[in-house]
Amino acid sequence: MNIHEYQAKALLKEAGVSVSLGVPILSTDDIESAISALPGPVYVVKSQIHAGGRGKGKFKELPEDAKGGVRLAFSPDEARAHIAEMFGNTLVTKQTGPEGKQVNRLYLEDGADIDRELYLSILVDRETSLIAFVASTEGGMDIEAVAEETPDKIHTIGIDPIIGCTQQDCVRLCDAFELSGDARSDGMELFPLLYNTFVAKDMSLLEINPLVVLKDGHLRVLDAKVSFDDNAEFRQPELAALRDLSEEDEKEIEASKHDLAYVALDGSIGCMVNGAGLAMATMDIIKLYGEEPANFLDVGGGATAEKVTAAFKIITADPQVKGILVNIFGGIMRCDVIAEGVLTAVKEVGLKVPLVVRLEGTKVKEGKAIIDNSALDVISANDLDDAAQKIVAAVREQR
Repeated sequence: MNIHEYQAKALLKEAGVSVSLGVPILSTDDIESAISALPGPVYVVKSQIHAGGRGKGKFKELPEDAKGGVRLAFSPDEARAHIAEMFGNTLVTKQTGPEGKQVNRLYLEDGADIDRELYLSILVDRETSLIAFVASTEGGMDIEAVAEETPDKIHTIGIDPIIGCTQQDCVRLCDAFELSGDARSDGMELFPLLYNTFVAKDMSLLEINPLVVLKDGHLRVLDAKVSFDDNAEFRQPELAALRDLSEEDEKEIEASKHDLAYVALDGSIGCMVNGAGLAMATMDIIKLYGEEPANFLDVGGGATAEKVTAAFKIITADPQVKGILVNIFGGIMRCDVIAEGVLTAVKEVGLKVPLVVRLEGTKVKEGKAIIDNSALDVISANDLDDAAQKIVAAVREQR
């Protein structure tokens, strides 16, 4: 689960982290109170969407040379003008895709007198299985570009989970950032706070870009991007209130209600599979035969007829889907039960696109017989390669 910048900063501030004074604007009624709550004369107006690259983004409704989704204002009137242009319009960034995201929330923040910009993130390092800090003196930039062009400027510091973020770890981070004086003292206090908050809140990512050294020599968190581990939701019930459903795909929201793992993609062949590895293989073989998957959908190891029906409804709700491939390995699940669930779902949904079903595993003969003997227009496949070729051919015949 992702949250907005202003929500992330509220969590960090609660943990004792130094952040700029700011006020969220959730409707036009909040504009005047937000402006009056800040000292000025410099304001920063920030679009709140779940995507990076806001500062360099473009609004669909505004001229090409209009400013991006993060703007400086040097008076209350200029702040009002920026807010009027940004609120409710569609911001397109490298991460949103060409369709962009509508800006339904803004964050008005007090200006900061910046001396240096740094990059800091905390994440789970899959190579070491440790929570790690990633630090660079090249803050405010695309960290991927920094990694490619000047990898020596990126430092990764893994943290021992038994003892946590130690003074020695903090010294290494301060050295990586080339901090001295007040900034170094601030860093020695800041880094353990960030690490402890990351762990306590079950975050999967905490990115601060930039972390700034102010002209007065102190450190401040100027931006914050936070993602939480969905698997730990049961431990963090209070975080549910921070979820902004308007930022999420409606089909992904519906899938989560049925405990389905669903990710929308750009292709034309819908996939319903059990197991993440099998789902990846299914998408790969669709691409091998020249088409693109429309989704990743994992019904899990204990799929029921109800789950299968819900999955079909979600897949067919996507107008891009021109065909569906069901690829199920019956280990815990029995293939005859899945076959019955597929036919029930087809009848209920009123399927209007080609459907290929490949079953393997427990009770596979019985499952295939159910599919083959049904009066419904469902194509049975012998193996994954056969299934992929059949659904690709069926989709192309529709064109």
